[in-house]
Amino acid sequence: MPPGSAVPVGAVLVTRPEPGAAATAARLAAMGLRAIAAPALSVHPLPARLPPPEGLAALLLTSAQAVAPIPRAYRGLPVFAVGDATAARAREAGFASVTSASGDAADLAALVRAACPPPATLLLATGRGLGQPLAAALRDAGYRVARRSVYARAAPRRLPAAALAALRAGDVAAALFFSADTAASFASLLRLAGAEALVQNTDAVAISEAAAVPLRPLPWRRIRVAERPNQDAMLALLR
Repeated sequence: MPPGSAVPVGAVLVTRPEPGAAATAARLAAMGLRAIAAPALSVHPLPARLPPPEGLAALLLTSAQAVAPIPRAYRGLPVFAVGDATAARAREAGFASVTSASGDAADLAALVRAACPPPATLLLATGRGLGQPLAAALRDAGYRVARRSVYARAAPRRLPAAALAALRAGDVAAALFFSADTAASFASLLRLAGAEALVQNTDAVAISEAAAVPLRPLPWRRIRVAERPNQDAMLALLR
């Protein structure tokens, strides 16, 4: 199949967890595509000791999953979000001043440097084990960064039955991967089910090259990487 050709008709696996999975499924339905929920990770909030909001210059969000755990007392802070979906979730939650980097962590760091000069104190709300490179880069640039884990992710014990059944039936045209961790978890679950060969007629659509790396050992029909690290660029590959 030529590299620029469209994805064939079939279901699309949505491997991202909530929040986000339902919105992606709705976008797919609007495109006339059938979505199958196949979350490769689950998310739950963590209790976090946050610095007082009055001492902060801004709140940094690297994922929409970090929005809900932030208390209302922080709604008045300027928010810098990694991407448009995270920014939209922050606005829905009541944050009044939200700016999107429309990209990845490097784009977010560049946005912060342009909009909020050091030495400012920033709260980086992220997932457990995530965000260290971004925090380090900003500290090197002269910022004071309080990195707090406000949510954690866990892998399920097995692939959802509906997703596995669709793969066995040859009814999956594509699978969407929004992070490297999600991709790695999905690959592990596929191997655990002894189902690696079932993706040979399926396209993997990755949000970034980093998300594509864990997928490369599997026999996908092809792996496609979005031109920009956002959902719109991923869905454009399905048209």
